[in-house]
Amino acid sequence: MRLTVFWERMSEYFGTGYAETFARDHVMSELGGRTVDEALNSGWEAKDVWRVVCLVMNVPQEKR
Repeated sequence: MRLTVFWERMSEYFGTGYAETFARDHVMSELGGRTVDEALNSGWEAKDVWRVVCLVMNVPQEKR
């Protein structure tokens, strides 16, 4: 998954403003105690981060 697709999906699900806040502030144990931004910046693949977001936030299948 390209990073641009990742951010499109984040914005579609959370809304543009909240997607950025969520990515910056929400720490997830499934990401090793990192936020989305920290995980991406430390080398996690966007598709893997998106899978974690979907799992943790119960994103409906049709939005994945």
